[in-house]
Amino acid sequence: MAQPSFDSLDQPTLVAPGKAFVRELCDGQAVDSVFVVRERTRRLKKNGDPFLKLRLADVTGTCEAVLWDGVDDSFASCAVGSAVRVAGAFSVDSRYGATLTLRAVRAAEEGEYEPADLHDASPLAFDQMVADLRSLVATVQSPALRALLWRFFADDSEIWARWSRAPAAKHYHQAYRHGLLEHCLTVAQAVGAVSATFPGIDRDVAVTGGLLHDIGKIEAYAEVGEGIEMTDAGRLQGEIPLGYHMVRCQIESMPGFPPDTAQAVLHIILSHHGALEHGSPVVPCTREATLVHMMDNLGGRLGSFDRIEKTLGQGEQWSSFDRGISASAYFAARDGGLHAA
Repeated sequence: MAQPSFDSLDQPTLVAPGKAFVRELCDGQAVDSVFVVRERTRRLKKNGDPFLKLRLADVTGTCEAVLWDGVDDSFASCAVGSAVRVAGAFSVDSRYGATLTLRAVRAAEEGEYEPADLHDASPLAFDQMVADLRSLVATVQSPALRALLWRFFADDSEIWARWSRAPAAKHYHQAYRHGLLEHCLTVAQAVGAVSATFPGIDRDVAVTGGLLHDIGKIEAYAEVGEGIEMTDAGRLQGEIPLGYHMVRCQIESMPGFPPDTAQAVLHIILSHHGALEHGSPVVPCTREATLVHMMDNLGGRLGSFDRIEKTLGQGEQWSSFDRGISASAYFAARDGGLHAA
């Protein structure tokens, strides 16, 4: 099979290629399509010449790719987070697995791809999420906690401008613009609903903790081109210490803020991963912290199912093993409107 190249596309007006989605690639397929670069590694062949290993992605998944020649000309255009147009052939080897062997790579140009084909988006309307957030904050009865929340989420807050558009993660769940808003809102809504079921829970503290538990992610993650990467602060400090510092600084700038309430909220932020081995410096030691941890874990895992389902081909019911849920996911009768079992 002749390998595709861009030789015939050097025209003043480029025509967008038909999108070849990762989940639909099959052995022997010629590929001319646009993907996002998730990883880029320059390596050496046995003769000392360089080659390039890439992990390419779109909304349906990721695949390994390799460029054997022309590395120096292509390296800059393959920066992590870049949208690239690639030409090559997809193959599945019994020993080495699936690989897209590239013959040509260059930066994708405007009009050659739809952003929605490359990365996921929230199924919820942004304006509705904002309205729901405002309504939820208004139900917080504690003046101190309501004032604290408005410091973060008021329309004119610099933190709100960043938090409302930030992703919730780099990969596993709600890894898209407005994903952090979606995740924290659903966690806080669930916390608010469940708190009435169990005695002894301070709903105001729990809802505040639910909304603020991941606030550090606005410092830990950043959009890079069409992708999401950890910042230097995220790598060096971690999102939990960053979030703890942000909330504590705001509380300390509020004269008369109740010390016990401050401690309760800060404990939720520090413990919301639930275990030391998962990155929390302390484990949940209060009802409110335990509730937020459980709802946070549930929201993240269900978000992973949403992500996994989009990677399955027509008629597929089982996914491959996924680290986000530590299992393979099963989807029954999807054409009938049912979701993950």
